[in-house]
Amino acid sequence: MKGKNVGFVGDSLNENFVVSFLCVLRVADLGAKKWKRKGAWRGAYFPRFNVTVGYHRAVLLAKYEWHPKQSEVTEGEEVKGVHRVDVDIPAKEWADIAGFYDVLVFNTGHWWGYDKFPKEKPLAFYEGGKPIVPAPDMMDGLQIVLKNMAAYIEKEFPKTLKFWRLQSPRHFHGGDWNQNGSCLFNEPLKKSELDLWFDPSNNGVNKEARLINRLIINTLQGTDIELLDLTHLSEFRADAHPATWLGKKDAVSVWGQDCMHWCLPGVPDTWVNILWQLIRYKLGRR
Repeated sequence: MKGKNVGFVGDSLNENFVVSFLCVLRVADLGAKKWKRKGAWRGAYFPRFNVTVGYHRAVLLAKYEWHPKQSEVTEGEEVKGVHRVDVDIPAKEWADIAGFYDVLVFNTGHWWGYDKFPKEKPLAFYEGGKPIVPAPDMMDGLQIVLKNMAAYIEKEFPKTLKFWRLQSPRHFHGGDWNQNGSCLFNEPLKKSELDLWFDPSNNGVNKEARLINRLIINTLQGTDIELLDLTHLSEFRADAHPATWLGKKDAVSVWGQDCMHWCLPGVPDTWVNILWQLIRYKLGRR
């Protein structure tokens, strides 16, 4: 990997991933320096190996921006405005990275919900600069973005080793994050418990990972983007989230327990072990 660069593009679960990656690599190079270029949210340069690792925060992957309510934008007194999503344009945070990274890890999905974009501040989907008619719902919009971003990635990064990380499972018990959901567990789940927690047919609060995975898998078929499936192994670890131990004053009272992100050291370190084995194998084959 000397002289090669690794990039992560996506939401805070990919940031959770990259923080683990940076901590692991720093063991091998105590001279590591912070790095924030090319639109990166965070990253590091490892001079001993001439390796750069960067994270580009792009929660929907596609470009989106807030538009306050205007008569020509939307109707209805309850709507305060819309988040315009240009499904065929990448977010500016990663639009300028072509040719820099040798390995890229993409993800999206955790922001595609009505808790992030409620009916008074909905997503409005545009393609070619014009509204998509009829207007897609949330999941249809996600599917359109996935298709367009996959095509863009294949076109702009033809020589890059590309991974798409499938969803990181949540472990809210007794309600969602804003409904007093909790994850104060001391042991992993048993295999017999997984479908009860995650199978969409049970309509539980944690079903979103498997639902979105289906869309991602179907969309990426026939592309040269590798699936990085870390979902199933992570489903067992209901005991591995920050829960009430967020380290920020009043965070639990404001945001509830964090049963989505992962403690470090923890599950993302296993993700890193799997990723680097795949990188070594895939680059070796090249």
